[in-house]
Amino acid sequence: QMHLVESGGGLVQPGGSLRLSCAASGSIFSFNAMGWYRQAPGKQRELVADITSGGRANYADSVKGRFTISRDNAKNTVYLQMNSLKPEDTGVYYCNPNPPYLSGRYWGQGTQVTVSS
Repeated sequence: QMHLVESGGGLVQPGGSLRLSCAASGSIFSFNAMGWYRQAPGKQRELVADITSGGRANYADSVKGRFTISRDNAKNTVYLQMNSLKPEDTGVYYCNPNPPYLSGRYWGQGTQVTVSS
């Protein structure tokens, strides 16, 4: 069974940067795509970026050009580099395969990102 641990969140001013990490206890290689999701206050969880095992990345329009997703299959780790952060990027960020592991019945604890001056 896979276990996911997200880290790297924090409080940052608009225009700042953060790098999130997601460590998986099991192999992520077997999943075609790994994704980063976020849940803003009062909103549903949404997929912001995913990356295939071959390294092809896809982004939500709201983060395109500002966020970069990457993965290290040898380390079972997925990263999200977030630049030019905006207040609307605030939320709890989670990683999970896309589609989500166990049909979305499992999520890690997430990591809080707050963009505020």
